[in-house]
Amino acid sequence: MFASLGALMNVFVNKRVNYVLSELGQIAFLARDIILSLLTFKVTWRDLVYQIYSIGVKSQSVVVITGAFTGMVLGAQTYFQFHKVKMDTATLAVVSVSLCDELGPVLTALMVAGRVGASIAAEIGTMRVTEQIDALRTLATHPVDYLVVPRIVAAHIALPLLAMEAIVVGIGGSYLVCVFVLGIEPVYLWQNMLKYTEVVDLIIGLVKAFIFGGIIALIGCYKGLTCGLGAEGVGHATTEAVVYSSITILVTNFFLTLVMGKIVGLL
Repeated sequence: MFASLGALMNVFVNKRVNYVLSELGQIAFLARDIILSLLTFKVTWRDLVYQIYSIGVKSQSVVVITGAFTGMVLGAQTYFQFHKVKMDTATLAVVSVSLCDELGPVLTALMVAGRVGASIAAEIGTMRVTEQIDALRTLATHPVDYLVVPRIVAAHIALPLLAMEAIVVGIGGSYLVCVFVLGIEPVYLWQNMLKYTEVVDLIIGLVKAFIFGGIIALIGCYKGLTCGLGAEGVGHATTEAVVYSSITILVTNFFLTLVMGKIVGLL
């Protein structure tokens, strides 16, 4: 009995490993096609501007709300702990560094992955199911040039701007809570924030957001291009695009934090 269970487990593990490796290989081939397309850059400016509007402008509301309330709750929670050791005026400095390095780009990417990643996968997946992608090929138009590259470039442009917006709104919301709700001295609060927040913190956050933008668009486009047939296939592709993008963002953020921390420490 135990031998049969072990054999079934080995078969299951082998299938999952083969599936993951196959997915990674196909994503790598898609990334290669994107890079080759970027070298010629056949994208029309009209398509690029529309994608920037769709990914960036339409995501502002959810990003602003997320950044504002994250900054406010982080400021309140930090104050409750710092007040015990009489370090109230250092509250905003902790909020600022946290938002610039980690929370700003990561939360922005997760919110955009839920809204834009699903939209990209659903849109391209529907085109695949209705054979519109095949029609593009018959018209001598490569799907990567027409569908994927504009979204990749737009996501790389929009995500750092959205992350910066979330950081600014989060710091502003935390400042208002600290001053008008918690009663912290505003001058020392702001001075400590400027003292302990460095430009490199913001640069790290923007670099992370730039990379996360590419991850969201790449996975969303890949899932759309390879979705199964029918409405069920589009639904699975949309769900997987959001889940895979979110997990990849969290895992990538860990390694980026380690690598960038080492680089900054060596400078």
